[in-house]
Amino acid sequence: MTKPDLTRQEEFKRATAGAIRAIAQVPEVQVAYQPGPAGVSGKRARLPLPTRALPPAEMARLRGAADAVALKLRHHDEATHAARAPARREAREVFDALEDVRVQSVGSRHMAGVAANLRARLSDEAESEGYDRMTRKDQLPLHAALALMARERISGEAPPAAAQRVLGMWRDTLDLNAEAAMEELAGATDDQAAFARAARKLLTALDLAEAEAESEADQDESGEEGGEDGAQDQQASAGEAQSQDQESMQGAEPETMEGDAADEEAQDSEEEGAAAEGDEKPGGPQARKEVPPSDDATRYRAFVSQFDEVIEAEDLCDPDELTRLRQQLDQQLQHLQGVVSKLANRLQRRLMAQQQRAWEFDLEEGLLDVARLTRVVTNPMYALSYKREREADFRDTVVTLLIDNSGSMRGRPITVAAMCADILARTLERCGVKTEILGFTTRAWKGGQSRERWVQEGKPRNPGRLNDLRHIIYKAADAPWRRSRRAMGLMLREGLLKENIDGEALAWAYKRLLTRTEHRRILMVISDGAPVDDSTLSVNPGNYLERHLREQIKEIEGRGAVELIAIGIGHDVTRYYRRAVTIVDAEELGGTMMKKLAELFDEDAAEAWQRAAAERAPAIV
Repeated sequence: MTKPDLTRQEEFKRATAGAIRAIAQVPEVQVAYQPGPAGVSGKRARLPLPTRALPPAEMARLRGAADAVALKLRHHDEATHAARAPARREAREVFDALEDVRVQSVGSRHMAGVAANLRARLSDEAESEGYDRMTRKDQLPLHAALALMARERISGEAPPAAAQRVLGMWRDTLDLNAEAAMEELAGATDDQAAFARAARKLLTALDLAEAEAESEADQDESGEEGGEDGAQDQQASAGEAQSQDQESMQGAEPETMEGDAADEEAQDSEEEGAAAEGDEKPGGPQARKEVPPSDDATRYRAFVSQFDEVIEAEDLCDPDELTRLRQQLDQQLQHLQGVVSKLANRLQRRLMAQQQRAWEFDLEEGLLDVARLTRVVTNPMYALSYKREREADFRDTVVTLLIDNSGSMRGRPITVAAMCADILARTLERCGVKTEILGFTTRAWKGGQSRERWVQEGKPRNPGRLNDLRHIIYKAADAPWRRSRRAMGLMLREGLLKENIDGEALAWAYKRLLTRTEHRRILMVISDGAPVDDSTLSVNPGNYLERHLREQIKEIEGRGAVELIAIGIGHDVTRYYRRAVTIVDAEELGGTMMKKLAELFDEDAAEAWQRAAAERAPAIV
């Protein structure tokens, strides 16, 4: 660390903050430099923390991020945006991405330097995310593809060279209605309300917000202000919740598809299925909902499982990118190392204290007890005495961390989860405790190949799970930390985080633990929301995934073979798990993990658990 480096870094930060205030025309805006993605909430802007070296490529990236934040402060109205924001997560991601394209296009129109910074940032993102290596269109997230196409249509500029091939695959998927909505977007960039209406039409054309978008359009034309106000109130509350999440977790989005929203989506999908079967009356599917479901319809199952995958983290990206992601994680660890490492060291000292040697004496075999040889010397009739070291119970333990890799964990939550898992794995390894780190998500948005197979077979009713699972092994229990450390960086890869089907992930991790020979098995689940998969919930009952999760938890907790504990980030998991804790901020995750594991390793708690498990065991068939 040299003084010139620090001065240069501070000067760059001050200049960037001044540029944001000038472009945004908001003198009182507060700019913070912290690890994680750039974002804005109210009059507070957040930018990634620059390194001391500040190479030209990084400066261009940061300037592009700063300009994007400034333009959003200047040209974006949150109330207008929230009034038409869709409830579904995937639709909201597209809606937000299109609005970002709008404000950046408006701001770039008269400022050539800003336009150049934004182009450099976009090109860097396309290269770092590996767009040029994508061979299937579903590898590029939907919101990113539509944002690139909208930017090209609005500004007339070609997309980055790295994205041109995969973007060409997406163009063929737009029908005439989507193309018309794109043209309307290009002509409404100066009017945010008109642009939002055009964005909703695009979502409708892509089957992302069918009934909701059509209902709003009808209300606008007929002047039914009461219904429109109600819809806007509901959407405004969703937008407000999203804004609060951005303020607290910077990039984490709340899980949706609960309550009324889930019921509306299920109803929309049933209407679509009825139309496919020849039912032209809009009210037809509603009558069908009154029929009580059969046992076969409500029982959880997968429509097809051949597209699911259990994969090692190293197989999901090339070694160079994995190395870059690990370096990014190491950079983030510098800022969390102090707090979490203290807690980890405290846990290690506690475990090491339990590891102090304890001996059994007066045995027939073992190590010769030299302290008692004097008895043999004074009285040869005494037999030799032997001793044996008693093994510490906690060493015969395996801990599995099951981490939610859904899209709502994007940003600070997944970064903190990766850092805490990395530190915890090192700590427990020093103490001789086996540690396994797993992640769960899906291979695609909106169902992937499973949904395509369902459509090809005529959309049968109650198909069950309609998405392709992706279960990731970041670190196997028997693998040393030094061999798996690079794999932890994969959690930071953009495009990895998609949907979350918790029930099957829990069953998968549980089955892996049952194959272990350790006497004590601990499964810790880290999640930030209820299970959500739009494709599955749109054609099944609204509580389909949640009910299956409860069934899996009940089975695991009832058998007593595995100790199950859950940590919810901003989401109440105590209503699912018997032993659980909920934290508000992702920054609390490290301390909570260490505290709960320390409680589990406490000898009194362990004995109490073993007694409770023994009492439950006879009741299990």
